[in-house]
Amino acid sequence: MKNTSTKKTEKGQSLVELAMSITVLLVLLAGVVDLGSLFFQYMAMRDAAQEGASFASVYPSACSNIEARVMANLHNDDPTEVHVEILVDGVNCADASASNACAPKDVKVSVHQPEYELMMPMIGAFVGSQTVDLKASITNTILSPICE
Repeated sequence: MKNTSTKKTEKGQSLVELAMSITVLLVLLAGVVDLGSLFFQYMAMRDAAQEGASFASVYPSACSNIEARVMANLHNDDPTEVHVEILVDGVNCADASASNACAPKDVKVSVHQPEYELMMPMIGAFVGSQTVDLKASITNTILSPICE
């Protein structure tokens, strides 16, 4: 004789296990997508800073052109959310003199996005905020003009 009462109580077990497993997997997948987006944005900022620093190593006095070069290379929908800082020999680019902006001194280009929005609320719970502070900076050596 078969025990039919055991079969009836296990009827929804597979469905419950599937629902729990899919929930966990979808949360993990969404977290991976969110972290991938965050990493992509950081790499785009770093690449834009590198482009600006490369340009600044040849034209260290062209502050507005350096910033325009950085902003043109960013993959951002709202460029007002991103701040660019250019330091020539440790001095703000606009305030740098010809003695600062010459070879072999350094130029540093920093790109800062203070409030990068996370898509998943769950990651925000782990991090403590729904926004992340992203900053990338690159330092290059000025190639021309040569210091007197």
